[in-house]
Amino acid sequence: MGAYWRHLVERLIIFAATVIISVTVVFFVPRMVPGNTLGALSAKLANVGVNFNSKALVDEYNSRFGLDKPLLEQYFAYVRQISQGDLGYSIASFPTTVGDLIKQALPWSLGLLIVTTIISWIFGSVIGGVVGWAGGRSRPLQALVPIALVLYTIPYYILAIILLFLLAFLWPIFPITGAYSAGSHIELTPQFAVDVLRHAALPALSIVLVSLGWWFLSMRSLIVTVKGEDYITWAEAKGLPAPRIFWAYAFRNALLPQVTGLALSLGQIVGGALVTETIFGYPGVGYLIFSSIKTLDYPVIQGAILLIVVSVASVNLIIDLLYPLIDPRIRFGTAGRS
Repeated sequence: MGAYWRHLVERLIIFAATVIISVTVVFFVPRMVPGNTLGALSAKLANVGVNFNSKALVDEYNSRFGLDKPLLEQYFAYVRQISQGDLGYSIASFPTTVGDLIKQALPWSLGLLIVTTIISWIFGSVIGGVVGWAGGRSRPLQALVPIALVLYTIPYYILAIILLFLLAFLWPIFPITGAYSAGSHIELTPQFAVDVLRHAALPALSIVLVSLGWWFLSMRSLIVTVKGEDYITWAEAKGLPAPRIFWAYAFRNALLPQVTGLALSLGQIVGGALVTETIFGYPGVGYLIFSSIKTLDYPVIQGAILLIVVSVASVNLIIDLLYPLIDPRIRFGTAGRS
């Protein structure tokens, strides 16, 4: 078997094993949590004055979702179900399907996180690269390093709460919660677009600031590392202008690990930003998972996390297959050992 095909088969096996293990874990772990789905659903309905204590109704739910069967039988039934592309029905929102709930939540997470991830990556990489290249020659630029460290180390949910307090409570510039104003209808109008942007501003800002610190520090470290490489010394010896050496040699070569990090980050965005979306009541996939955990809605938890696992594993697979084509230092025959 050629080196390429061997590499491809190895990565496909890893991909399949990752998905299978993840499906197994996400099936059994929620069921180890104290309580049960119908108990959580009963408490939820009791809050709005609905009595869920009917034995016939409980038995019907147990039968409909297979909760009255042995755990292993439930597991294999679930594996057969998802192998057919069916994520099932939500228990807490029956008869809504898991797929429909994810379709409703996914655009909000994608819209928020694609934009914030790309913005933070571009600004963090460029500014971090410039600061790393300047070294100690520029005190104003070096002053950005401790700021980036603070942004990187502060938990993003703490920053989200601070922004919420300052810009929504103390100075009510932005809305407190939701993706758009209550009573509004989703429509393609300038007014609705502005409303959505105002609601997304605080969640986006909290994500950008924290991510910016990481990309800044990462790129700065990479630039400091490549400054000592022979090709940089050779370019300086040729008398090339410093800006050209930076952009064409140092920045370009340091960018590859950043691109990998960006690809992995984009693979994870389908899962939303759970804590940020919960704090701001933003109706993305992260908030959907949080709500499903509260009600022990097993099908929704399983479906949403399966989506995340498949997305991240797929991105990893694509990166593994493309790396030897992007980086000439890597070949298919050695990629698995690099």
